[in-house]
Amino acid sequence: MRKYLIFIWSAFSALLLVSCGGADQAMKKGDKFYAVGEYFDAATQYRKAYTHTSNKERKQKGQRAMKVADCYRRIHFTTKAITAYQNVVRYKQADSLTHFYLGQLHMRNGNYKEAGKHFQMAIDSLQPTEDKNHLILAKNGLKAARQASDWKKAGSAYTIKRMDLFNSRRAEYSPMLGGDEDNQLYFTSTRNQAQGDEYSGITGAKNADIFLSQKDDKGKWSKPQTIDSELNSTMDEGACCFSPDGRSMYLTLCKTDPNYPRYATIAVSSRSDASWSKPTELSISKDTLSSFAHPAVSPDGEWLYFVSDMPGGLGGFDIWRCRLIGSNETGSVENLGEPVNTPGDEMFPAFRPNGDFYFSSDGHPGLGGLDIFIYKDGKVENLGFPMNSQGDDFGMTFEGMRNVGYFCSNRGDTRGYDHIYSFFNPEIVQTVKGWVYEQDGYELPAAQVYMVGNDGTNLKLSVRGDGSFTQEIKPGVDYVFLGTCKGFLNHQEQLCVEPVTASEEYVLQFPLANISAPVLIENIFYDFDKATLRPESTAALDELVRLLNENPNITIELSAHTDYKGSDEYNEGLSQRRAESVVNYLIDHGIASDRLTPKGYGEGKPKTIKRKVAERYPFLKEGDVLTEAFINNLSEEQQEQCNQLNRRTEFIVLRTTYGLFDKAGRLIQSPQPKESSKDSDNDQNTNNIDLF
Repeated sequence: MRKYLIFIWSAFSALLLVSCGGADQAMKKGDKFYAVGEYFDAATQYRKAYTHTSNKERKQKGQRAMKVADCYRRIHFTTKAITAYQNVVRYKQADSLTHFYLGQLHMRNGNYKEAGKHFQMAIDSLQPTEDKNHLILAKNGLKAARQASDWKKAGSAYTIKRMDLFNSRRAEYSPMLGGDEDNQLYFTSTRNQAQGDEYSGITGAKNADIFLSQKDDKGKWSKPQTIDSELNSTMDEGACCFSPDGRSMYLTLCKTDPNYPRYATIAVSSRSDASWSKPTELSISKDTLSSFAHPAVSPDGEWLYFVSDMPGGLGGFDIWRCRLIGSNETGSVENLGEPVNTPGDEMFPAFRPNGDFYFSSDGHPGLGGLDIFIYKDGKVENLGFPMNSQGDDFGMTFEGMRNVGYFCSNRGDTRGYDHIYSFFNPEIVQTVKGWVYEQDGYELPAAQVYMVGNDGTNLKLSVRGDGSFTQEIKPGVDYVFLGTCKGFLNHQEQLCVEPVTASEEYVLQFPLANISAPVLIENIFYDFDKATLRPESTAALDELVRLLNENPNITIELSAHTDYKGSDEYNEGLSQRRAESVVNYLIDHGIASDRLTPKGYGEGKPKTIKRKVAERYPFLKEGDVLTEAFINNLSEEQQEQCNQLNRRTEFIVLRTTYGLFDKAGRLIQSPQPKESSKDSDNDQNTNNIDLF
């Protein structure tokens, strides 16, 4: 019997030695994973070490529970983190931060009463001189815990809906609308379709990729698809945004390195047709030991907002900004400071197209986790329930000017995975949408529009790839819009905004005349075989008067053309008289005669087909010249169509300096716009901008 007992004791001792050795080895592995930010893998090892530690070793047991809790907290495994911290308390290894973190975690679970207890315990034990930031956050947390239930009951005007079409069994976050009509939704996901076969040691899921869903003509979203370009890789890509013209994408990029901590960087990708290029890292700072993430471009395209934990902030992650100098260069960096930033984490900046600024924070009092806030008129305001919840709520994107769009939240997901939701707020919003295009051609994405209102508004608006822009306007204000583009004449529109009881959108057109090419004047009609202008020509002629008044420094040649029927001499004479009829109308309506040169070309300058015309007439192609020989090879119906195209009235700009110089050749000073000269695209853009 004694020999048997000795054998049992020896076996038990050996088992203890193996357990101890296994626990120590697991701790070493966990520390290695933790050092490079792989918290999921670190938690697995720390948990293994905790399990193999005897309950009698209470101090060591509690310390290892602390390691487990820290990892689970960082990857938002809320329930597991609470259990681990409770074990820290159980083994009497809790400190003031233990109760602080338990307060935050119970807030995430919506257990506000329990959260308040732990925040109060943290406040009682935190040292004001040593733990100033945590003390501020604990007090904010206690305030939130005491009022959160009332905030939820109060609610807000927002309506939300979970968008199951976009969501998977993994995480989806940071939705961003793109495309000229907001008909593309980009978002980040760790779903199984993401590139690569390995799972992240940070989260336990695959590295994230950017996915895309597209809306069809009926307004139905497609099933999300991977992006077929070099945009995604086996690394982590996500949290993207776009420049106002939609040609550049800024995104967060996390490189993979098993031996060093991973610091997020911001990269930029360029769009070529429908494809995105391989991202290149954007140099924001020489700091290589801080993260740069969550980019957002201001609506005017001047500033890049982002998140960083670089030195000089208020604590945790702060929101910063830098000026954009082209798509790949940035200027100096500045911190947004208070009241936006706090000692906590401020993340995921976002802009509504009207300029309203949104962000998420766990430092301002909220319902738990990250809440979404709006910063307006110098104040920070919580968006309230149901936009915010006890979980993380962040990543807003807006569909046009209205307060409607998408965001993401991990509310109700026990694994802490984020999913995409839609939101709607029934605000009354009045907007103007305009298109800038060549007068007889296509959109001008390089154009700019100046917007001036009698309330002091003075804005410079960029246009999208389809030549359009959208801007919020205010009731009771009179606006003037000036469309400009290098190489084109200006075009002006006026708008008087009346109060309405429902959201309304006004539509304006900005056809710009090309300075270097003939411009067709449509809807000019003459009596048959005469030079007499018909009454239905008045509208087009009045538009031409308006154009010349808006561009007072140009002179034009006004030309009339005929088809090839009749003799050359007769056609030239008829076209000359018709050109003179138009010029006389312009002079009678206040245009100086020395700005106008009438010229009749008869059939001498047959029309050259542009791409837009070729789309209307399938038998023609761009570059065709409608000569008599060309037309005679067509069918009878096609011949008549070509003859109609040749019978036209056009103008071409001769000078752009009329009235700018005196007789001695000295420049006559003219009113300058409020914008600096570097913002002007052509000489004509210096007039009629400061209109009120």
